[in-house]
Amino acid sequence: MTRRSRPALGSVLFLVTMLLLALYFTFAALQGNYGVFRRAEVEGEARQLRQELAMLTAQVDRMENLTRRLSDDYLDLDLLDEQARDVLGMIRTDEIVIR
Repeated sequence: MTRRSRPALGSVLFLVTMLLLALYFTFAALQGNYGVFRRAEVEGEARQLRQELAMLTAQVDRMENLTRRLSDDYLDLDLLDEQARDVLGMIRTDEIVIR
């Protein structure tokens, strides 16, 4: 008769526990709050926010330019004429309005 030796229950439990811990840490490294997938989301949001910042900066620069052009120190007559037409609805006598 040959006798088969079974692995000790303690070593099996140890291996199973280590496997479960490895799976848990792998899952946390991928899906957790600081995982790889979350990092990709954050980088995407940062890229989108940088684009929005660039757009808003350009808009602020444009508004500052328009404000400077209408200031007391520097008056752009073409811009003043455009604003008067837009806000007050004024036209010159030699113009025809088409709607």
